[in-house]
Amino acid sequence: MTDMADLPVQHAQAPGSAAAARARFFNSGNAFNIKLPAVPAADFAAQAAAAFEPSAPTGIIACDQSAAIGCAFPATSPLMLARYAVIRAGETLALDTHATGLIGCVLRGAGTAPGFAWGAGDIFLLPGGAQPLAATEDAVLWLVGNEPLLAFEGLREGPAPLAPVHYAAAEIERQLAIIGACTTNAATSGLAVIFSSDGLEAWRNITPSMTLSLNTLPPGEHQRAHRHNSAAITLVLQGEHCHSMVSGEPRPWSLGNTLVTPAGDPHSHHNAGRVQARFLIVQDGGLHYHARTMGFEFLEAAPG
Repeated sequence: MTDMADLPVQHAQAPGSAAAARARFFNSGNAFNIKLPAVPAADFAAQAAAAFEPSAPTGIIACDQSAAIGCAFPATSPLMLARYAVIRAGETLALDTHATGLIGCVLRGAGTAPGFAWGAGDIFLLPGGAQPLAATEDAVLWLVGNEPLLAFEGLREGPAPLAPVHYAAAEIERQLAIIGACTTNAATSGLAVIFSSDGLEAWRNITPSMTLSLNTLPPGEHQRAHRHNSAAITLVLQGEHCHSMVSGEPRPWSLGNTLVTPAGDPHSHHNAGRVQARFLIVQDGGLHYHARTMGFEFLEAAPG
């Protein structure tokens, strides 16, 4: 007798229409053993270096590992795409993304987006679609959107656009000072500012599917090992002699680099330097919160 797990995909025996002929059938023995390529714990130091080259022209440098993860569209993780945007002073980048929203971090320079001006250290959210970015100084921006999610769903028109949100550098510093003056407990996951908006306040996300946090790590300390079901794309903003451990492998940090922590992998962050470490993390956590599948857990006990 054949084990149902060994059955091949089944087709309709006598389809009466083209729609019926498209039907495929699996079973509870073979439907859940899909073998997809693992998401590499990649880093994009080369792309970061290229973005900061003095001769780099206005344009996009994608953190794309679609070939490694078997995606037919550019992707950094299966549901998110990160990239560096280079904009020379006096020039405009005609950005046009098929995304719900686009998270931006200004690594260098200054300029304008529709509705506001931005400068070094700022973080912002733009709706997807045509969003021209003009530079008044040579600029490098880090941008993350959910184009892979929409491409995966085959959404042509896209969802309703999000209203722009701007998080000024001075206000970010004020928020960091507020949490720095607070105490924590054993359930607290580090010291981080979480970015949201009036429209998503109840969800505490920056877009329906993505979360954004600015994490900090004091000198000589580490964020204890943990795991979660969301993938994380990390931008290193500040720190020296820092690294992450991902599934037992050390991942050294370098300023401006983009790192990937695959979903479910045990990981921790370590600061052996003498200055506070800062790292901006985008996760596809909104999807997991909505589906009740975040699965966050610490893998080591709290200090003391």
